[in-house]
Amino acid sequence: MATYILIAAGIWIVVLAGWFGLSRVFERADAGKLKQRLTDDRAAARSPSAKPKTPETPVLFQNEAQKSFLVMKLAQRFRLQDRLRDLLEQAGLRWRPGRFLHAILAMFLAGFAIAWLMLPSDLQELAFLPALAAGALPLLYVWRKRLKRLRRFEEQFPESLEFVARSMRAGHAFSVSLEMIHKEFQEPLAGEFRRAFEEHNLGLPLDAALQKLAVRVPSLDVHFFVSAVILQKRTGGNLAEILDKLAYVIRERFKLRGKIRAISAHGRMTGLALTLIPIGVGVMMFVVNPDYVKFFFLEEIGHYMLAGAIGLQIIGYGIIRKIVKIEV
Repeated sequence: MATYILIAAGIWIVVLAGWFGLSRVFERADAGKLKQRLTDDRAAARSPSAKPKTPETPVLFQNEAQKSFLVMKLAQRFRLQDRLRDLLEQAGLRWRPGRFLHAILAMFLAGFAIAWLMLPSDLQELAFLPALAAGALPLLYVWRKRLKRLRRFEEQFPESLEFVARSMRAGHAFSVSLEMIHKEFQEPLAGEFRRAFEEHNLGLPLDAALQKLAVRVPSLDVHFFVSAVILQKRTGGNLAEILDKLAYVIRERFKLRGKIRAISAHGRMTGLALTLIPIGVGVMMFVVNPDYVKFFFLEEIGHYMLAGAIGLQIIGYGIIRKIVKIEV
């Protein structure tokens, strides 16, 4: 079985390398076509007697799916491409969904091969469990980056609202205030507002640019900000005063959230300890007395008992997390 897995991994690596090579070749060919097209357009502009050519599909707007591999085709079939792209964008990573899926698949195969070689022969059937854990590492990394980036954005957001309010009182337009945020604040807030300003500056309506900002930053505070700006634009009012009050509300929510986290810290630590203690005891028993633990992996009734224990443990941890997690 391990031989087949290693052969499949080798074939996958060879095909992936060939795919990258062909992609580079096609990209160079597309660049040559684009250069030739620009040269032809300049020549046609110089000669008034030249006939206009039939417009073709622009090379710069080719869909990524046309160059993608089998993994990307499957992602499109299950409608995961847009979700992965939004996840990577919210994490601030300039990765493509196809390469992200390839990284997950590579980690899964590597984890399966290592676990198959290291586990005893009677436990090699469980090699998929470490493989699943290894395959989840890229997703866990991206998710943690996303949470960390959103947390930094939310910490800077109230001060940026007050900055916009002061800029508008000084006589600047709202769009100009968005541009000034990029110069006065740090990432990730500066980059997101710079992108919103550039989209509006290139012709996108302000409502649409702010709504795209709310999609890129899925925070309740940002939704409040976008709703307030759009509503003020349609009905009128003092936007600077609205932003000041919104910044005050967001700061009060932060204070209340900190108090709740301090109060619920004991419950969160209790849930984590109750979850890790059975895992630690199982690992100790596997080291001290492996024959006793093998019952759960070799016997059919042991499989049911192990599955039931894991399921109840996950349910218990989820209940504790639901109790101590209070949305503000």
